[in-house]
Amino acid sequence: MNAELEYSVMQHHASELRRAAAEQRRVREALRGPQAERRHRSFFARFRSA
Repeated sequence: MNAELEYSVMQHHASELRRAAAEQRRVREALRGPQAERRHRSFFARFRSA
């Protein structure tokens, strides 16, 4: 394979990996988000009732 084609394939693969990593990060943040909000609400509820 010539070097330019190999380089372009490598760049494409790297961009796919970055896109997949960003999607996974969004999924993890979305899953973690409601739990964090719940934790903060319960903290404030405990603080208010004290």
